Amino acid sequence: MSHTLGFVIESLVAVLLMLTIGYCWLLNKRLLRLRADEQSLKATIGELITVTEIAERAIGGLKLTVREVNEHLGRDIASATALSEHLKKQLAEGDNVLRRLSKIVAAARPSSEQHDEPVMSPARANAAAAEAFAERRRHSGLAA
Repeated sequence: MSHTLGFVIESLVAVLLMLTIGYCWLLNKRLLRLRADEQSLKATIGELITVTEIAERAIGGLKLTVREVNEHLGRDIASATALSEHLKKQLAEGDNVLRRLSKIVAAARPSSEQHDEPVMSPARANAAAAEAFAERRRHSGLAA
């Protein structure tokens, strides 16, 4: 019986050793996979750092571009505002000249013509006055 008990105990120890060896082999495979994943993770982290640095440089360039565009846009807006004011003044002067020409045309018509002829629109009257003025300038040699 002592041999049988010793055999059973040693068999049990052998089975437990076999289970331990199998478990160690499984753990070794998992550790190898973990190390391989660690290397790929390090490579991925390195790539992310590189891409982040590139993105930061691109953002810096974009900020510089935005500043330059704002400066140019500010100057262009100021120039456009000045031009707009200049055009408003010229339009006002043009309206003033048109009113004066209309008065000249109305005053230059004989009173009998004003009642006998059909009424001419102000635009036609101004055009006719401008043509007459240009014709007089041509005859006097002052027009180009």
